[in-house]
Amino acid sequence: MEAVPKLVAVREPDAPDAVVLVLHGGASRGDQVVVSPTQLSVVRMIPTAHAVVRAGRGRLAVYRLLNRYRGWDTDHTPVSDADWAMERVAERYGDLPVGLVGHSLGGRAALLAGDGPRVRSVVALNPWVYPTDTADLSGRRVLVLHGLRDRVASPARAEAVARNLARTADVAFETIPDGKHAMLRHGREFDRRAAEFTAEVLLG
Repeated sequence: MEAVPKLVAVREPDAPDAVVLVLHGGASRGDQVVVSPTQLSVVRMIPTAHAVVRAGRGRLAVYRLLNRYRGWDTDHTPVSDADWAMERVAERYGDLPVGLVGHSLGGRAALLAGDGPRVRSVVALNPWVYPTDTADLSGRRVLVLHGLRDRVASPARAEAVARNLARTADVAFETIPDGKHAMLRHGREFDRRAAEFTAEVLLG
């Protein structure tokens, strides 16, 4: 049976003003390895999602997306899972604005799926990107936040992609000097800055 993505509710207010999807990373472990809710890249986004809840002060519906498969290949990418999630959100919440917050490959997915019609804010944390990655993010506000001690995802690549995206969107590239890829050290700073940016854009 084919794997399916899943939305995990973190906060579901009765009448939210906006919706946030939190996207995990996770490298491939062979061909189409199914995502586990206990894998570290998934678990790491739990505090990020809760930081968004706190920043939203009861006005944001927040969900974590569990992708179908780990990694990124020619047959499936996390972008399609993000698109699926935004369709589910639209079915429930209509035209409410959407924010995307992603880490690593989830950061790349957030940037590339950020052209969705309801997306207003995008945060990419230590995104693993190619310099050629691009999307028309006109009308969106984007934050790329990268630890300079990341040895998995290149800060220089992320900055190059941010410059490219800035041709059509309001893009900020910011750094955490001692931050590493897994966001374990300085994790609260990563989460706080992502959450505050998202709440400011969606609710401000």
